[in-house]
Amino acid sequence: MISKSEIKLITSLRQKKYRLQYGLFVAEGVKIIQDFLDSGVFPHSIYTVETLRSVFPEAEVVSENELKKISNLKVPSGCLAVFKIPTLQEPPVKGLVVALDGVRDPGNLGTIIRLCDWFGVLFLFCSEDTVDCYNPKVVQASMGSIARVKVQYGVLQTYLKSAPLPAFAAVMEGSSVYTEVMPAEAILVLGNEANGISEAIKNFCKNTISIPAFGKSKTAESLNVAMATAILLSEFRRATEM
Repeated sequence: MISKSEIKLITSLRQKKYRLQYGLFVAEGVKIIQDFLDSGVFPHSIYTVETLRSVFPEAEVVSENELKKISNLKVPSGCLAVFKIPTLQEPPVKGLVVALDGVRDPGNLGTIIRLCDWFGVLFLFCSEDTVDCYNPKVVQASMGSIARVKVQYGVLQTYLKSAPLPAFAAVMEGSSVYTEVMPAEAILVLGNEANGISEAIKNFCKNTISIPAFGKSKTAESLNVAMATAILLSEFRRATEM
């Protein structure tokens, strides 16, 4: 039986201040939990219903009603784990990096992390006002990719100024990504869902790129930041494969 103190701790991790205070976050689902374990992320505790006991033999077996009390999902997946937040590493000085300026939607960040994993981007730098990558909704949307993509938060201007890589700002008025020659090593900078990249950040990016609209009406809404990330990363990788 799960204790009241355990329930209190786990449910408190829905809030960023408690994730920072305890250095812990929650993950749910067999695949996501297994991805963290395979990546060497240290488990604080694992809970599972009886039917999944064989998958995680080290887990504490709980009832479905108990799992509902600690789950962040409307329909719990049958298992939940609490992990220690990994220690941050130094940002890389080579390769392809994605940097985010004020992305606020957890679903968008989770999808972007998943895209980084798909396209072999191992490092993601986020401005301090970007949504926390250990928000339960972000972890869920990343589908386990957050176990493999290193995410770091900090002052984006400082990072762009010190990084020895060319920075490409994704903006509406930039050069077409389909005509530009994209380097294998660079920082792709994407901005806030509503306002895009701030002017302060643009000043640190010597290059600007865009995804041109081909529709004749010219009235289509601009692309979602996660959708734009997928297209731009595909073009960066296609350029290196040609």
